[in-house]
Amino acid sequence: MADASLSEMLLARPLLSQALIGALGREPLLPPAPRELSPELEQLLARPARQRTKLWKFGTNLHCSIIGTCLSTAELRQVLGKIGRKEAAGATEHDVHASAVLIAGKHLDGGKLLHKALDRRHRVAISQFDRAKTAAEVRARWQDASKRGDIPGAYWAALTHLATNETMVREIFAEVHMLSHLVGAANRADIRRLRQLEAEREELQAMLTLQQERLRDAIAARDMALRELAARCEPAPTPILAFPPASDDALAVELKARLARCESHGERVEQELADARAALSAEQATRSDVEEREAALRRELDVVEASLAVPHADAGPGPRLDLTVLYVGGRPAQIGHLRGLTERAGAVFLYHDGGIEEREGLLPGLVSRADAVLFPVDCISHTAMLAVKRLCRQTGKRFVPLRSAGLAPFYAALVDPGLSAVEG
Repeated sequence: MADASLSEMLLARPLLSQALIGALGREPLLPPAPRELSPELEQLLARPARQRTKLWKFGTNLHCSIIGTCLSTAELRQVLGKIGRKEAAGATEHDVHASAVLIAGKHLDGGKLLHKALDRRHRVAISQFDRAKTAAEVRARWQDASKRGDIPGAYWAALTHLATNETMVREIFAEVHMLSHLVGAANRADIRRLRQLEAEREELQAMLTLQQERLRDAIAARDMALRELAARCEPAPTPILAFPPASDDALAVELKARLARCESHGERVEQELADARAALSAEQATRSDVEEREAALRRELDVVEASLAVPHADAGPGPRLDLTVLYVGGRPAQIGHLRGLTERAGAVFLYHDGGIEEREGLLPGLVSRADAVLFPVDCISHTAMLAVKRLCRQTGKRFVPLRSAGLAPFYAALVDPGLSAVEG
């Protein structure tokens, strides 16, 4: 009975409430109808708010790789200076790197500034990777950038992308780690190449000395031959009194014969003189080419020796540059090393292969963005070289032909004060 009474009371409560409201003459208080949302707003509210991974959220083992790969020493000194570490201005590059790795995991003690510096440095790569929506698309963009040698920006953009998972982070880290070993091997190869260049320089110096000696001997022999020929051409005194001619006709015949012999002899002398002058011109041209090649090799060796004198391997060449360099042609396997040299010098590196794999229509846009254009004369098509010269003359940009596609000619041109003079 008690349960039945309770059920009747619960059923009667809504009716009682409606009766009271009617007795008071008021409308029932109903909750407001919900506002209708647009499909776009509903999708936005339903999507979880996510952001790119922050630097301090990565593991400690990744901080060393990110700092060493994606930021230069100058940028690290600026960040350390902003957080009050004035000793960073005179610290070694290794100490600067170690300090930056230490603060990378601290959000409020420099980690946020390092994250902003990374985003500012690689904003172009981040914008390109933002177009990827899935992990597969991120992986494809990373592989494409790795093939082109564009490692720093792609590394940071791929690690912090929304779609990147832990498995992909480990794979990308492993690739960059192994790439550091390859760079070390390349440096050892450069040292071996330097020694080969020094040996070639000594050979060229010996060859130049030999050519100079031969040239002096040839000039001395030519002068002696000229003196002998001049002595032979001197007419001998005619013993008219001792051997008088029998008649005027006989004298005329004798003079004509002598004149013919002199003319024939003079023609031979002139021909020998012309041959000697041609040989001298050829020797002088050869000597000039050898001297120019020796001077170019000497400049390149001086630059490479100066870079080897720097105590740290990641030291940039000379003063910090502030210009954009376009490299056209060359060997694809060396583009990563050329880009690394350029970025360590504080410059921006642009590349075009000369039309082999990339469209030639991209070349005018790249030339307009660059401050100077460099191309190796031994590894570029004739059409691409003419197009570069024409575009540079039209836009008033400087172009620098390089002796070869090696690292030394590019390095020497990069630190040339004449190249940095194009700035501004």
